[in-house]
Amino acid sequence: MNIPSNIIISRTDSLGDVVLTLPVAAVLKKYFPVMKIGFMGNAYTQPVIEACKNVDEFIDVNNFMHEPVTICGERPDAILHVFPAAKIALKAKQYKIPVRIGTANRWYHFITCNQLVKLSRKNSPYHEVQLNLKLLQPLGIDKDYSLKEIKNLTRIEKLAPLPALFLNLIQANKYNLILHPKTQGSAREWGLNNFIALIRSLDPEQYCIFISGTKKERPLIEPLLHEVGDRITDITGMMNLQEFMSFISCCDGLVANSTGPLHIAAALGKDALGIYAPVRPVHPGRWAPVGPKTQVFVLNKPCTDCKSKNQNCHCIIEVKPVWVKERLDKLAMLKLSHL
Repeated sequence: MNIPSNIIISRTDSLGDVVLTLPVAAVLKKYFPVMKIGFMGNAYTQPVIEACKNVDEFIDVNNFMHEPVTICGERPDAILHVFPAAKIALKAKQYKIPVRIGTANRWYHFITCNQLVKLSRKNSPYHEVQLNLKLLQPLGIDKDYSLKEIKNLTRIEKLAPLPALFLNLIQANKYNLILHPKTQGSAREWGLNNFIALIRSLDPEQYCIFISGTKKERPLIEPLLHEVGDRITDITGMMNLQEFMSFISCCDGLVANSTGPLHIAAALGKDALGIYAPVRPVHPGRWAPVGPKTQVFVLNKPCTDCKSKNQNCHCIIEVKPVWVKERLDKLAMLKLSHL
C-alpha cells in the first residue's frame, strides 16, 4: 500500500479519549513528516485538538456527515477509525476515501473498511493510548510503544494567552493546585468528603487551591464549598475549555478522578494526580493519565462487590486523602524550595 499524503484520525467521543489519541498524530508525523493530519472530533473537544502541535486541521464530525471535507485543501487519502462509529464508517466509504482503517471486531467495518486490525479493547492488558497506536499497523507502523516512550508525545502546546481576570488568581509564591471533584457521570468518583478532607489537610500558607467543574456541576459541589469555601477559590463554570486549558498550564498540579481535565494536565506536563478504582475496564492500567509527571492512587485489591456500579464505589472512596497529601507536600516543597 502506498503511504497516504494525508489522513483523518476519527475520535469523536469524550475529552479524555481525545487526549489519549493525540499521540497517534505524533507517531504519524515521526514516520511521515510531510503527511497532513486532520483530526475529526466534536465541537466540544475542538480546543484540545487544535492545541496539538501535530494536528494540521480540526474536522467537525457534523460537517463530515453532511458533505465531503478536505485536509489542508486536499481530499482525504485515508481515515483511521480510532473510535468506531457505524455512520462515520459508512460515510467514509460513500465518500470513496481510498484507505479506510478500522478494527476487525466491529461487523460494519467488514463492509466499510478495506484495512482491518485485530484489536479488542475490553480485556486487553494494554493502556488505551497503546491500543490506539496499534491501529497504525496497516501503515507499516507495528512498534509496541511503552508508556515511557509515549509520555511526551501528546504535545498540547498551542495555547491561547490566559485572560488577566484568571491569571491574577495565580499566586507565584504558592503551589497552585486545581481540584476537579466531579466527572459528569463518566467515571467513578472519590467523593466530596475525601476532597474536603484533603483540602483541610493542606497548609494554606503553601497552597493556593482552586475548585473546578462545569456550570452544571456547581450545585453538586455546593456541599464542598459550604464546608471549606474559605480555603479555596471557586472557578466552576467560569471558563470555556480553551481558557481552562491555559489556566491548567499556569498552575502547578491537578487532582481528579479519571476525567478529561486530568488527561489535559498530564499532557501539559503538570503534576497530574489521578484517583482510580481497581476494576476493569476503568482501572489505571487502561486509563491512567499519560505524561512526564503523573501518579495514580488506587487500592491494591480486586474490586468485585461494586464492579457493576459507577458512582458510590467504596474501592475508590477508600483511597486515603493522606496518601494524596503526602505526594502533594513533596511536590509543593520542591517548587517552593526553588523560589
